[in-house]
Amino acid sequence: MGGHRFELLVFDWDGTLMDSTALIVASIQAAARDLGLPVPDKATASHVIGLGLKDALSYAVPQLAEADYARMSERYGHHFRASDTAVPLFEGTVEMLSELEKKGHLLGIATGKSTKGLERAMAATGIARHFAAVRCADRCAPKPAPDMLRELMDEFAVKPESTLMIGDTSHDLEMAANAGVAAVAVSYGAHPREALLKMSPLACVESTAELAAWLKRNA
Repeated sequence: MGGHRFELLVFDWDGTLMDSTALIVASIQAAARDLGLPVPDKATASHVIGLGLKDALSYAVPQLAEADYARMSERYGHHFRASDTAVPLFEGTVEMLSELEKKGHLLGIATGKSTKGLERAMAATGIARHFAAVRCADRCAPKPAPDMLRELMDEFAVKPESTLMIGDTSHDLEMAANAGVAAVAVSYGAHPREALLKMSPLACVESTAELAAWLKRNA
C-alpha cells in the first residue's frame, strides 16, 4: 500500500456508484404530492441528494413543518423501496472496485443513506465485499460535516493526505474539504458539472470508465 498516493478511497453511493438519482428525485416529488405540498422541481430535488434528513427537507419542501418530517420521510421511503432493487450500478462499477481492491487500496463508503437503506442496496448489488467500512447518515453527522471521513480515517489510521473522496455532489466535495481530504467529482450523478467545478476537485469525470482510468493513473 505504501506505493499508493491514496491509501483510502471513499465513495459516495447514490449517483456515484448506483444510478439512483432519477428514482430519488421521483420519490421526493411523490412524497411531497402525498402530503399535499408544492412539488419540488427536478433541480431542487436533485440538489438535496446526500444531505441529512433535516437539511434536505428544509431545502426541498420548506413549507413542511418540522413535526411532519417523519411523515415525509415515511412516504419517501415507501416510494423509493417500491423500485430500488431494480436500480442498477453504473456500468463498469464492479470491475473498477475489483481492480482497486486488487491494487491494495482500502475502499470505504460515505453516504446520506440510512444503514438499512445501504444494506438493502448492497444486498441487491452484491458489492458489499469490496468495502472495508461504511458510514451512513443515521449513525454519523451528515454531509457536509467532516465526521464520516474523519471516522473512516481514524478506523484505519490513514492520514487526510492519503485519503480521497469520490462523489457526485457539492456536499461530497464540501465534506472532503472540511476533512482536509482531496476529492474527485463525477458529473453523471445528481449535481451539474458547473457546481462541482466550483469546489475545485482534483478532476471532474464524466463516466465510470473515465473515473476508473483516472484512479488507475493517479491514485
